[in-house]
Amino acid sequence: MHISARRRTVLAAALAAGAGSAATLAGCSVPQPRRTVPTADPAPGKPVDRAGPGRALLMQFAAHPDDDLYFMNPDAQRLLDAGMPLVSVYVTAGEHTGVNRIAGMPETPPDRAAYSSARHQGLRQAYAEALGLPRFTPWRRRVLTLAGGRRAEVDVLAHGGRRVELVFLNLPMHTSRRYMAVPALWEDRALELRTHLSAGSPVTRVDTYDHEQLTGVLVDLLRRHRPTVVHTLDPDPDTQHSDEATRKRDSEQPGYSDHGDHTAVACFTWAALCRWVAEAVRDGGPVPAFAVTAFRGYYNRHWPKNLPPSVLAEKAARLVPYGGDPSWRCGNPSGCGDYGVGGDRPLTNRKGWVRSTHHRWPLRGPVVAEGPGGRLEAYGVLGLRAVRWRESAPGMWGGPEDLGGGPLAPAPGAAVLGDGRLLLFAVRFAALEGRGRPNRREVVLLEQRSPGGPFLAWRGLGNPERGDDRGRRIGAPVAVTAPGGRVHLFVRNADKGVSTRVREPGGAWGPWRVLPGGAEVQDGFAVSVDGAGRTHVYAAGRESVRHWVDGRESAGRLPLSGATVASAGGELFHRTPASGTLLGPGGDAGLDGYGPVAAVRSPALGTVLLGTDLKGRTAVRAGGRYRVRTEGPAAVAATAHAGTRGLTVVGLGADGRPWSWTPWGP
Repeated sequence: MHISARRRTVLAAALAAGAGSAATLAGCSVPQPRRTVPTADPAPGKPVDRAGPGRALLMQFAAHPDDDLYFMNPDAQRLLDAGMPLVSVYVTAGEHTGVNRIAGMPETPPDRAAYSSARHQGLRQAYAEALGLPRFTPWRRRVLTLAGGRRAEVDVLAHGGRRVELVFLNLPMHTSRRYMAVPALWEDRALELRTHLSAGSPVTRVDTYDHEQLTGVLVDLLRRHRPTVVHTLDPDPDTQHSDEATRKRDSEQPGYSDHGDHTAVACFTWAALCRWVAEAVRDGGPVPAFAVTAFRGYYNRHWPKNLPPSVLAEKAARLVPYGGDPSWRCGNPSGCGDYGVGGDRPLTNRKGWVRSTHHRWPLRGPVVAEGPGGRLEAYGVLGLRAVRWRESAPGMWGGPEDLGGGPLAPAPGAAVLGDGRLLLFAVRFAALEGRGRPNRREVVLLEQRSPGGPFLAWRGLGNPERGDDRGRRIGAPVAVTAPGGRVHLFVRNADKGVSTRVREPGGAWGPWRVLPGGAEVQDGFAVSVDGAGRTHVYAAGRESVRHWVDGRESAGRLPLSGATVASAGGELFHRTPASGTLLGPGGDAGLDGYGPVAAVRSPALGTVLLGTDLKGRTAVRAGGRYRVRTEGPAAVAATAHAGTRGLTVVGLGADGRPWSWTPWGP
């Protein structure tokens, strides 16, 4: 750790004097939410960037070399396979203790520069194979000058029209065996960190970073590349109270189910995303059009596994060239990978990180509503703001209309009132600045003034939790309208239970309350209304799916699910752990795959099931028929709408544009 006492004094004074200017831009540059009066915060109506057709780019932000391989795949690999260019940014050098452990061999002397270099070589090997090239294919390596004159190593490899770029910022993982450097940088007002030099890197000079400078460099990278899809780690990990010996052995931060570096880098990334959007709007430019997915980290080891064997095998295979082997001749004198990860160790490791892929805010697809004349409207989050797309003709979508409300987490929820008006719910980053300042989340509501028409101002619905730290742990909002006009809103709370709030037919909201039952559940609730008008809530628990009917927990024992669940008409659909088979009330539902599943009722087709097949493609099952979408842009997420013109699947493409698919024609 390098701390300048003079710098600490000067910076502390500057922060005290400059509150509201540069300090605000370091985090989410938005006003504090008002919880009693509806507020357009920030105001809607900004222009949104409209990238050209086919213009798509995936950008990942990881703390360590291998975070993307363990936690962001298979999502990232599917987009890369679809031809999407990839830029992957690694904030730390990954040097850890400097020991590259070899199974069955004596421990070697620590060499942090060499271990960092070996891990970077492992990444080059992994991504060369991901592009279909031999693992030891040479990369073009150069120095990139970033904001403030700081330097990063950039490694580039292209093949067959696909391209991967690896960016190494090389901040330290630790400044001692106990000290966590990047988490301290997130919290400290005046801390400076010196970069590590990786052996053999074209970067040969050390740089220093403070909180503001790291945020600025991440914003600089975002501006340069202008991604349409961003992958981050989890900024708000679950509480997880392990015994001290287990926690230290598994590298989890005290009280939370993730590595401290993962959380800090995710917070820095989200702060940079906030700033990028805020500065673009402030300078009169359009809102950058990108979608974000945040991935759970060490969370994976605490819950049933959710990847089926074939998908798991592909994901684990990406870690084999990363782990490498000391016998390989890769051309890097410092080592040919992270040897403790090579071979079959990703599959035999007791932690089981590789066996699941979980989204922090499970996303089933855009919210779809039917406007006047049967034209569809799609709602989602683009550039951290709510947007609406409208059809000009069936399957023809106009540009995004900014509805404001940001910065928002992905995965908005929705309910349609009896008169056809839409209620749109989201989790808002009400504050995210670091340096000891507030880090706050809030549930917000956007209510339509008339069916298919404009909206009222954004309204804050508060948070079911007290205090910022617990409030950060809430999940994605899910809502349903019951017969009689009551709207039931549900979110996962910090205790991993279900909190709910009810809107009466007249528009008044009741207080937050917790559904009975102390069992912990995962995010990604499924809600539906059955033929008798009863409201059903399903959630995947540790030992079984939990089920509530009209707010009371069902006494019946349900099976264990490895992934998020779906429901239509009160019926449950789920996948058993580590299985691709989707099960419904009658057994096998005929939709093998992985990831989120959606279910809707269609007057013509009965229950319609939508999900992702084992190859990552959008698939639908309805009325005994099955269809896979094999053409068009790669999907970030998709949803099914059963309306007046039949079944339409609407997705958000990796280029930030919606698409429509009618599996069986008009």
